[in-house]
Amino acid sequence: MNLTNQIEATKDQFVDFIKNYPKNTPVAMMNILKFKEKSGNGEETGRTAYNRYSKNMVDLLAKYEGKVLWSGNVEKTIIGDSTDQPDMFLVVEYPTAQHFADMATCPEYQVLKKDRLIALEYGGLIANTHV
Repeated sequence: MNLTNQIEATKDQFVDFIKNYPKNTPVAMMNILKFKEKSGNGEETGRTAYNRYSKNMVDLLAKYEGKVLWSGNVEKTIIGDSTDQPDMFLVVEYPTAQHFADMATCPEYQVLKKDRLIALEYGGLIANTHV
């Protein structure tokens, strides 16, 4: 597993998601997170910076009707490459892809996401529909 240098969507990835995700359908965003040993500012761990980001995101998530469905720390990879396993998984649900896009592009998020950027070595994000 290659968990490095992917923290933000490219413009093309973001536009493709908004254009092609099923309209008026809830989206569960699976976050695959690997923290930096030292955050981008070098004064704390990546996990500490991410915890601050999570705490500061509570009100913004509520504003855009997002809710955390599940989060957990990775303890052990049973099947697959365990040499570079993620540290945490987090699933956040939004009523629609547009709710997520509106949140991700709002001015408040642009300020808060700085802690996410300095915290992560890898921050994969996978959009999921319910089955």
